[in-house]
Amino acid sequence: MNPVGTFKREARALVGDGKGGPLGVIAGTWGVLLGTRMIYPVLLPYFRETFAISLTVAGFLVTILWLGTAIGQLPGGVLTDRYSERSMMAFSTAVVALAVLAVATARTALVLFVATGLLGLGQSLYPIARITILANIYPDRIGSALGVTMATGDLGQTVLPPIAGTLAVAYAWQVGLGFVAPLLAVAAVALWVILPRETAADASRGPSGGSLAEMARDVRTALGQENVLFFAFILFLYIFVWQAFTALYPTYLVEQKELSSGLASLLFSLFFAVGVVVKPLAGAMYDRVGIRAALVSILAPPAVGLAVLPLADGVLALTAVTILVSSMLGSGAITQSYFSDSFPEAVRGTGLGVVRTATMTIGASGPVVLGTIADRGYFDESYWLLAVIIFVVVLLTLRLSGGSDAA
Repeated sequence: MNPVGTFKREARALVGDGKGGPLGVIAGTWGVLLGTRMIYPVLLPYFRETFAISLTVAGFLVTILWLGTAIGQLPGGVLTDRYSERSMMAFSTAVVALAVLAVATARTALVLFVATGLLGLGQSLYPIARITILANIYPDRIGSALGVTMATGDLGQTVLPPIAGTLAVAYAWQVGLGFVAPLLAVAAVALWVILPRETAADASRGPSGGSLAEMARDVRTALGQENVLFFAFILFLYIFVWQAFTALYPTYLVEQKELSSGLASLLFSLFFAVGVVVKPLAGAMYDRVGIRAALVSILAPPAVGLAVLPLADGVLALTAVTILVSSMLGSGAITQSYFSDSFPEAVRGTGLGVVRTATMTIGASGPVVLGTIADRGYFDESYWLLAVIIFVVVLLTLRLSGGSDAA
């Protein structure tokens, strides 16, 4: 099979028939939202200095961000099932823009924490609507469409944090964060203008949808399917590791590996840059070979990378380890495509909201757990813990029955 020809056919299928505009604005906004969230780890040293907080408290700040990101997933899913994705996504982006301004003008740690929670809460309203609208637009290519969208998120996480770091050094950390507010405002307007007012799924379910009892019953039935809860558990473990790793990785590189802040930011950006390639491949792999084979292929390299990270020394070695660990970014495109396929269309948003809220709420403990371990002098050992968790996920996935590989 010709890889170039396959890529061209896949690209035409994704952007043809007028689908390119909606996909572009959905993916582009997701990139800005995720890039904004990932500015936090880069600015964490500045937060520690400005507000005089420890590593544990700094980790808790990131945990607050992730908790906010988790809490709104379920109500966001319910509202998406009952109203339009367009309204939900535009509102989400506008709220994040306002929260960014609140963080940038914070004068006390209390305001910083509250505004951070609002930032996460605003962002939590976007992901479910993004998945359900893509599932409606691309019923046969949800893995590829979601992979491309998530890759754009990694592009935002690659580009925005180093810009933020540069602006923080040249001017102030407030500028390093505040510059994304206008981008978010433009994105909110673009979503409102470009996305359809009503999708086919919106028209079929109407403004009120089924009763809450009926929706709960349908979600409960879907959760009872073979391996759905198992993969929810895998998603939780991945989120725990991913959030813990990304929250303190730049700080770890500066304090343990003695890299400059600028170099640490570049390596952090490299982590997400690799995801730009990995996520579309992971999504396409899910569409073609199923969840088990795809997930094992994506998670085996980071298990090795996290294990050798404390032993790595020098820029070249740390670059290689960062690339290995970054392949885990493809996990989301695989598991979320699987969950999108597992829930009936009428309750897809609600079902995804249940899974994501539960897994992300518990997984949000990752940064504060890692920060607490680091404060006790075991920063290196904390990454071995993450390696063990990923290794366990790989082993559990391999033990699934062969039937679980069907996409």
